[in-house]
Amino acid sequence: MTSTEEPAATGRPQHRPLVAILSGAGISTDSGIPDYRGPNGLWRRDPDAEKLVTYDVYMADPEIRRRSWRMRQESQALGARPNAAHEAVAALARSGTPVRVITQNVDGLHQLAGLPERKVLELHGTARAVTCTRCHARSPMAQALERVAAGDPDPACLVCGGILKSATVMFGERLDPQVLGTALGVAKAAEVFVAVGTTLQVQPAASLAGVAAEHGARLIIVNAEPTPYDALAAEVIREPIGTALPRLLGRFG
Repeated sequence: MTSTEEPAATGRPQHRPLVAILSGAGISTDSGIPDYRGPNGLWRRDPDAEKLVTYDVYMADPEIRRRSWRMRQESQALGARPNAAHEAVAALARSGTPVRVITQNVDGLHQLAGLPERKVLELHGTARAVTCTRCHARSPMAQALERVAAGDPDPACLVCGGILKSATVMFGERLDPQVLGTALGVAKAAEVFVAVGTTLQVQPAASLAGVAAEHGARLIIVNAEPTPYDALAAEVIREPIGTALPRLLGRFG
């Protein structure tokens, strides 16, 4: 994966760098989706909530599954809309600059903003679908939530009767090796690597920032709090993401 040469207004080729964007929960907070590990994050407010998204506990305990489905019903993610940061990423891609997004988020907001599916790598899966843990059939989350609302507190797979879960990577599950491998390739090829709204503490996703820097990318970190990779960054931006990211990406469009 390399950057492209596109005609400029002068008729001479204009170099456009491959821009890779690693996005975390912070990019979606302006859309009304709370983060998990920040000062007011869900895991700090309710440590017990981790059980609802821990695979072994989820599979073994019907009550945990029922609580998980109630949590999904109450989640703001499915009704959320892209914000200025998501729109800026999509606009950069439309400008002709090669863009790849590696996201730790499961909200699908990059795609809703207009970024093509093929340009988004969802490291932790998606909350917009469910999958069967037995036969791996996949269906829309909205469909499963309709069954919950109709009185089924722990809906089973309509194909085989197996346990359904969101199509996200729960604690205790491995990341998809193909998705992770592609993300690694993007990090190595990028000329600009922007880590936005992520604490860069969750591995292996966080290590992609280091890989990009080691392979010569200009590492830019946009995050309210310090990260373990700040020392490797060519630039660290602490301003609000909704204004900082559109201004930053405007340099490359």
